[in-house]
Amino acid sequence: MTIACILVILPFCLALAAFSDLFTMTIPNRISAILLAAFIVVAPLAGFGMGEISLHIAAAAVVFVVCFCLFAASVMGGGDAKLLTASAVWFGLDASLVDFLVYVSIFGGLLTLAVLLLRRQENAILASGIPVPQLLLTAKKIPYGIAIAMGGFAAYPSSPLMEAAFRATFVTTA
Repeated sequence: MTIACILVILPFCLALAAFSDLFTMTIPNRISAILLAAFIVVAPLAGFGMGEISLHIAAAAVVFVVCFCLFAASVMGGGDAKLLTASAVWFGLDASLVDFLVYVSIFGGLLTLAVLLLRRQENAILASGIPVPQLLLTAKKIPYGIAIAMGGFAAYPSSPLMEAAFRATFVTTA
């Protein structure tokens, strides 16, 4: 059961956030709340001690401080900041957090370029009838939840929780 939760919760929540951000330009708070609560429940079941759980919470705190500053400067949306913080807790204070943030940055840059190119071609897209969410063309912001999700998908296989899930799988089957 724990392994199933580890394999499903983060990817499902990230996918849900990405679709929500794409179509509504909002990320529901409950997605971030579920990610945080699920980590608190799953981490001890995966064999994490209080020290390791504390490092994961510290990772989320560091990301939150940076995101809060970006939000205060109107550089980042509140939903994006909460989703990035809630996702960071699943990676902890090690190389997987850096990998996650680098992937988010790369996918964010590519997403921004793609959205800007789409917006430059808005009239042609609308005239051709290509189904593109209207908010993607008209909103002044970028649905960065998509980049956060893609970064999470790319970095999650090497995260501490996934490593714990693989250890548990191989120990129980060996």
